[in-house]
Amino acid sequence: MPIYQTTSYQFNSTEHASNLFSLKELGNIYTRIMNPTQAVLEERVAALEGGVAALAVSSGQAASLFAVQNICHAGDNFVCSTDIYGGTWNLFANTFETLGIECRFVDPADPENFARATDDKTRCYYGETLPNPKLRVFPIAEVAKIGDDLGVPLIMDNTAAPILCRPIDHGATISMHSTTKFIGGHGTSIGGIIVDSGRFDWEKHADRFPMLNTPDPSYHGAVWTEAVKPLGPIAYIIKARVTLLRDLGAAMSPFNAFMFIQGLETMALRVRQHSENASAVADYLSKHPKVTNVIHPSMQSGEDKRRAEKYMNGGYGALVGFELAGGAEAGQKFIDNLEMFYHVANIGDARSLAIHPATTTHSQLTPEEQEQTGVTEGYVRLSIGIEHIDDIIDDLDRGLEAVDSVPQSGSRSKSSKAAAPSGSNGQKANDEDRNGMPTVTPTTLPVQGLPQKWV
Repeated sequence: MPIYQTTSYQFNSTEHASNLFSLKELGNIYTRIMNPTQAVLEERVAALEGGVAALAVSSGQAASLFAVQNICHAGDNFVCSTDIYGGTWNLFANTFETLGIECRFVDPADPENFARATDDKTRCYYGETLPNPKLRVFPIAEVAKIGDDLGVPLIMDNTAAPILCRPIDHGATISMHSTTKFIGGHGTSIGGIIVDSGRFDWEKHADRFPMLNTPDPSYHGAVWTEAVKPLGPIAYIIKARVTLLRDLGAAMSPFNAFMFIQGLETMALRVRQHSENASAVADYLSKHPKVTNVIHPSMQSGEDKRRAEKYMNGGYGALVGFELAGGAEAGQKFIDNLEMFYHVANIGDARSLAIHPATTTHSQLTPEEQEQTGVTEGYVRLSIGIEHIDDIIDDLDRGLEAVDSVPQSGSRSKSSKAAAPSGSNGQKANDEDRNGMPTVTPTTLPVQGLPQKWV
C-alpha cells in the first residue's frame, strides 16, 4: 500500500474538477478532505464494522467531536451514557457547552433512561461498547430500539472492542474508533475513524435533522439527503467530510493512515491474545489479598454479565481495572514499582500499560464526575498486552508487593499468593510455565525517564 504523501491532485479536465466539487462523483481534491491512503483505511474499517462508508480523522477525540457535531448544532442536545472515557466526558460536558450543545448524561444500566431524557431537540444517543473504566458493556440493541422508535440515531464508540463486537449489527447507526488504540496497536500513531451504517432514514425524520434535509449555505445550498442519492445512503458521512473536515481541518496524515492499515493486518491476532491475557490477569487479581475489587466482564454478574455475553464474541478485550484499599497512595505506589508495564495514558498497545486514572486521565473531572464514570482513588487501570502471561503476572506481583497490606474483614485468603499463576513469586517447582514449556526470564528495558504519552 503506497503512502500518498501529497497535498493535492491533478484533475483530468475542468469538467472532472467541477464534478468533484459538486459531488456528482467522488474523488480526491485536497488531502485535508480525502487522500488515497486514507481511503484504503476507510474502506477496510467500514467493512470490518459492517458499514457503508467511513471518515478518517486526526484523533479519537476528533472522531467523537465530529460524530456528534455533524448532527448537533447550537440549541440542540444529545443523550450520553455516564460510562465513558474521561476525555470524552470533558469534551461533552464542557467544550460542547461553549458551542451551545447540551449533553444529558444518563446511567445506561436502565436503557429507558435514554427515552426519559429525549425531547424534540435531541439529535443522537452516545455510548461506549466496553466503557473505560467501568467495563460495563453498553446495552446496544436496547438503546438502538428506543432510538429507532423515537427517530434518534445511536452513536457507539467501539474503540475497546474491535473484532469482538460490531455495534452496527446490533442496531447502532454510527460506530467509531480511536484508531490510536487497538487498530494501530503499537502506540505509534494518533487517529480516529467514524463509520456510517447507512441504515438510518434521515429523510423520514426531517424535522429532527434539518441540517441534512434543508439547503446548506456552506455548500452551494446542497441538501445532503438529496445530493448523495446517486452515491448511496451516505448523507451523514459525506456531510462530515465536506463540511466539518473541510472547515475544522482535523485530517489524518497519510503516513498515520498507512500505519493503521498495517495494524489492521494483525489486529485479530492481537485482540485474541489481549483478551486471553486480560482474563487470566482478572482471575489472578481476584485472588490477591491486597485487591478489594476487580473490574472485568468475566467478574460481573446479573444483567451486566448477560450483556457482556450477548455483545462480546471471542473475549472481553484488554482492559482490567482493580481497586486497592489504600486509595490514591496505594495505586500510585503500585504503578511506581512496576518494571515491565509502561506507565502511559493509552490503551490498546501490544505492550502492557498501567495508569492511575484519578490523578491522570480523569483528574480534570470533579470527584462526583469521577464517581459517575467509575473512578475511585484506589482504582488502577491496566491495558494488558500480548507478552507472555507469566511475565505479566510477575510484574503485577512486583507492584503489589510494594503496596502496604490492608487487612480486609472476611477477605480473601492470605494464601492466595501461593496459588497465583507462575512468575517470580508463584514459580512452579519444575520451572515450567502453565503450558509446560521452560520459563525464560526476559531482560526488560527500564521505563524511567520515558516521555509520557497523552491522549
